[in-house]
Amino acid sequence: MFKYFKSLFFLLTGILLMSCNQDKKEMIPIVNWSSAQEYYAQNLDIALLYIDSLEVAGMHGEKSKKYFELSRAAFKKAEPYASYLNPEVGHRANGPALPIYKEDTGKIIKPVGYQKIEESIFDDETSEADFKQELYVQKGMLSNLKKGILKRPLNPQRFFIATHQQLLRIVSLAISGFDTPVSHLGIKETIISLESLQTVYEQTIQGVVKEKNKELDAVFNSNIESAISFIKTNEDFDTFDRFTFTRDYMNPITRNWVEIRKVSALWKPINTTPFNFDAPTFFEDNSFSLNYFTPAINQNPTDKQIALGRKLFSDPKLSENGKMACVSCHLQDKGYADNVAFNFDNQGNPLQRNTPTLINTAFQQSFFLDGKSNTLIDQISAVFTNDKEFNSNVHKFSDAILKDSTYTPLFKGAFGKVSSNNTDVIKAISSYVSTLNGFNSKFDKNIRGEENNFSDEEKLGYNLFMGKALCATCHFMPLTNGTVPPFFTETEKEVIGVPETAENKKLDDDLGFYWSFKEELHKGMFKTPSIRNIELTAPYMHNGVYNTLEQVVEFYNLGGGGGLGFDLEHQTLPFDELNLTEEEQDAIVAFMKTLTETLEENYEESK
Repeated sequence: MFKYFKSLFFLLTGILLMSCNQDKKEMIPIVNWSSAQEYYAQNLDIALLYIDSLEVAGMHGEKSKKYFELSRAAFKKAEPYASYLNPEVGHRANGPALPIYKEDTGKIIKPVGYQKIEESIFDDETSEADFKQELYVQKGMLSNLKKGILKRPLNPQRFFIATHQQLLRIVSLAISGFDTPVSHLGIKETIISLESLQTVYEQTIQGVVKEKNKELDAVFNSNIESAISFIKTNEDFDTFDRFTFTRDYMNPITRNWVEIRKVSALWKPINTTPFNFDAPTFFEDNSFSLNYFTPAINQNPTDKQIALGRKLFSDPKLSENGKMACVSCHLQDKGYADNVAFNFDNQGNPLQRNTPTLINTAFQQSFFLDGKSNTLIDQISAVFTNDKEFNSNVHKFSDAILKDSTYTPLFKGAFGKVSSNNTDVIKAISSYVSTLNGFNSKFDKNIRGEENNFSDEEKLGYNLFMGKALCATCHFMPLTNGTVPPFFTETEKEVIGVPETAENKKLDDDLGFYWSFKEELHKGMFKTPSIRNIELTAPYMHNGVYNTLEQVVEFYNLGGGGGLGFDLEHQTLPFDELNLTEEEQDAIVAFMKTLTETLEENYEESK
């Protein structure tokens, strides 16, 4: 009898376990990813068809502009996944109409992509032969992108990262005019991007989200509809209210999207991208992953390494003559710049260029104004070896440092030993500099909706900065530097024609990035810096030529060096002149001042 009940017990237990396992299987969400994948691919087919129609119509045919618009519209629907899978080709297909220098061959590749085709259609400076070649190359790139889509199945990770990137494209590129600098279709195309998001959401994860949180699904769709309705009230590029659109319409959508990803439980974010996927908007103090921008050898520094770096930052004993420290040129109360046109070298002579701020400097892929270094560690190392600055070998440790007994426990706490060379010193300083980040300015708090004290002038200034003045086509939001979203693999350099003096009579003779390849294309080219804390970091430009922000804005309003009459074949500004009124120029200055943020020192030497 006991054996009978024992057998019955195991039988019932097995049935229950099978039932539980079956329930678990039924609880696993089933998502039809293939339908969205087909949607992306089909829209590239449509984009290609309209390129064919454009080729038949010709550069200035009756329907050429319409075919161009329709091809772009189809591309925008496919862009999230196509460009995620192939960032380089995706960016070329829809990137700036500028020539590209190929370092491996030394050749200059002519501008290609939608933006170059746009220039050809809307201007009269391209030959029919060159136009046909532009279309041929564009068809090749779109076909390449389509092959990638068909070859690599859509899955949760690819879907969520691609969508996150596209949301940033809207906030940073589409509404700023970067995507369509001539036709200004970006505002209208934002509707297409939002409708496309809604479509692929419905095709894939909506069922999962509705089952778990029906209210979230309803709010998300409602917020998209509201954003689209807001755009439709005014699609004019010059007067579109980007501040209100971002704060009141896009930010709610990005907040929804973070919650949708969490509720779906389909994907756990990875930490190898530029994004913190849990940040509710792109304007938080933790929206971007510092590790992504940091060399692998110096990621995740400890508090003790940062504290050591902070002390070393102010120590002149690092330099050969014991008179120069990092803080000699980067002063906290001056926005980590120095408020002089040129600081002095170790012999008391003026240095070559103006001192840039260190605020948010870590969020770049190029360092020094001429792009001489690719990482922050390389940049600091170059200061050590520069005979006009520290003039001390990277591998030679300064014995003078250890005469200060407080360093012994700091080094041991940071690296487990007292270092024998400057490598650890440079890593510590880099770790400290990487903490000098500010995303809590008046602008940030207002765009997040935490405060509501933006004046009408400041709001106008932001809308001009992001629109008519085209500032944000180089100083990309939200970082405001030249590191290009959404992949952040490149920090742009530009030729803008800065004059030698504020009289604007003669072009400055500093050749900038020309040092690297001795290529004419690069003469006078400099890295696009961040404008955060710009109110504190006068004078401006690589040579400190302008003492006020008003002078800087006037320079751009006149069309840069080209507008001043300088011979600049390769100037990269996307305009001849801006035609801003005095009121508009003042508003842009007022907005830039809202990016001011005084950073507090958070690391004590005792840590």
